[in-house]
Amino acid sequence: MRVFHGLLIGFCLVVFSVTASAQWIDYPDPRIPRTAEGKPNLKAPAPKLPDGTPDFSGIWRAPDGRFLENLGAGGTEIPMQPWAEQLYKQRVANNAKDRPGGRCLPHSVTDFDGHFTPRKIIQVPGLIAILFESYHSYRQIFTDGRPLPKDPEPAWYGYSTAKWDKDTLVVDTIGINEATWLDDNGHPHSDALHITERFRRVDFGHMDVQITIDDPKAYKKPWTVRLGWELMPDTDLLDWVCENEKDTAHISGK
Repeated sequence: MRVFHGLLIGFCLVVFSVTASAQWIDYPDPRIPRTAEGKPNLKAPAPKLPDGTPDFSGIWRAPDGRFLENLGAGGTEIPMQPWAEQLYKQRVANNAKDRPGGRCLPHSVTDFDGHFTPRKIIQVPGLIAILFESYHSYRQIFTDGRPLPKDPEPAWYGYSTAKWDKDTLVVDTIGINEATWLDDNGHPHSDALHITERFRRVDFGHMDVQITIDDPKAYKKPWTVRLGWELMPDTDLLDWVCENEKDTAHISGK
């Protein structure tokens, strides 16, 4: 898995370098505070919207792929139920041969939280939209006060609603398709999965992300991980799609 992620990171860097001249990669964003030298001041205070709520707008990424590979990379104990532990060990043993991303299927909530590729947050009254460069997909988080659906049709990103706890956005998500994995190593989940995310913009360039997994069918108790995002200033998303997938036949399992 480490070799795979190394190759994937290398591929992304090649794509960035090849297409930079044709994209808005180095276009200065007038909304970004600058140092005296004209560089983005990522330690400036976190911005707020006219209504006083934090402004999460911008392009963000996780600084590395540790939590994409393994959601427990920070040392969190993951208390799996026996069936979930057995399935997880099988997936690790065969090099995660059947992971969804290997078949051009999208990531989901937690593995995208830990993904090193960019995502753009667009924040408007009642809604936060996240556009993912990887797999050219998107996620909606409703902040308009609506309740979570009572009997949701399973969806790749589930159904997300959120409310503010002072400067922290608390997001609840249910209804995630069981075909998704929590990470690329293969931590599974059931239809009972309830994810709670807490996002707090520490300063202009840094976001704290806390993720709590509550799935009594797959895990003996809820468990929480913490990771960070960093802002990518003066750039924009590239066109990235998983096209004409032919990798699956060449993935080496065990």
